[in-house]
Amino acid sequence: MLEKIRETADFLKSRLNDSPTIGMITGTGLGALTERISADFRLPYEEIPNFPSSTVEGHKGMLAAGKLAGKSLIAMEGRFHLYEGYSPQEVTFPVRVMAELGIKYLLMSSAAGGLNPQFERGDFMIMTDHINLKGVNPLRGPNLGESAPRFPDMTQVYSPDLVRIAKEKAIELGVLIRQGVYVGVLGPSLETPAETRFLRMIGADAVGMSTVSQAIVGVHCGLEILAIVVITNLNLPDCMGKTSIEDVIDVSRQAGPVLSDLWERIIGNLPDI
Repeated sequence: MLEKIRETADFLKSRLNDSPTIGMITGTGLGALTERISADFRLPYEEIPNFPSSTVEGHKGMLAAGKLAGKSLIAMEGRFHLYEGYSPQEVTFPVRVMAELGIKYLLMSSAAGGLNPQFERGDFMIMTDHINLKGVNPLRGPNLGESAPRFPDMTQVYSPDLVRIAKEKAIELGVLIRQGVYVGVLGPSLETPAETRFLRMIGADAVGMSTVSQAIVGVHCGLEILAIVVITNLNLPDCMGKTSIEDVIDVSRQAGPVLSDLWERIIGNLPDI
């Protein structure tokens, strides 16, 4: 695995003008921000050594690198999921490659179902914590990296300083932004009313099938992490409405321009590390 990480990082380094300090992962229908990058390159995942392929509707499957808001970054347009059949190590492989390239910040966006009854479709939620119900941990197996901890501390996965910046920039833009706990599930089936009731009872405000594995590996790699999800549908167990992937993509794309404005302001105000 370490050899593959280094091989992929070397491939990308040869195409970069600057070493990126920021790594970004966008999810379903949320690739609008990467269109604003003054790009060194845009590569389909299939052209990158050792990269998996994105098979999910609404994920472009492109890697872009360059400048945004005066910062050097590398960004994934679409991610990988356990439900696609990939292993936890394959799902999180890009995070390790970005860490090998020297990033200090890991920024993530995804679509999520709302569990908190105060939320509405189209709301943004900053992740302040997560619950891993995927049934597997991406750190299982040999410990990768000589300096990486075998048992990483998870008391502050999502940086309070980055959460503060995100809230400040949302206020500047006049954007209502929630904050809460995200629960990661395996998927791809959506939640039943009983499962939804259970997830709310254990303290989750939103539910999705991504982000958690990448965040765990980000902590293992020593990265500062910020994640913002778009609430694309409401999971209210006593009045559950049907949800389709088309609905999720539609809400995500409608939210994309405003979320892109927010991310651009956040990125421009990240302190140098």
